[in-house]
Amino acid sequence: MARILVAEDDPSVRAFVVSALTMKGYDVVAEEDGGLAAETADAEDGQFDLLLSDIKMPVMDGIALALHVGARYPDLTILLMTGFADQRERAHGLDALIYDVIPKPFSLADLLAKVDDALHGRPVEVVSLGRQTLQ
Repeated sequence: MARILVAEDDPSVRAFVVSALTMKGYDVVAEEDGGLAAETADAEDGQFDLLLSDIKMPVMDGIALALHVGARYPDLTILLMTGFADQRERAHGLDALIYDVIPKPFSLADLLAKVDDALHGRPVEVVSLGRQTLQ
């Protein structure tokens, strides 16, 4: 099964993500900030299938982590998550480097589906603003 490196500074979100991914059968290593995640990626020589990282974190944010990991391990798929719209916009400049950004809050089903899509290289579904309906 796939190995996933998780970087998330919020303990409750980190526990939720790790629990969900572990129950799905993934081998998960979790760190509480981008700096520790970068050290782990380097110590393991990038031997992960997916980096799942929050964007807004202390020490090293998810954007810096994605740049660090992407430069050293170009075959590692990177999936970011954030609850802040401005942070999501920062990630869109990295389209060639990251797979996608998951908006927080997300459901268990949404998380597992996006991770599965990222690991299998499925195209990201782009929702046109013109086709969205107000509820």
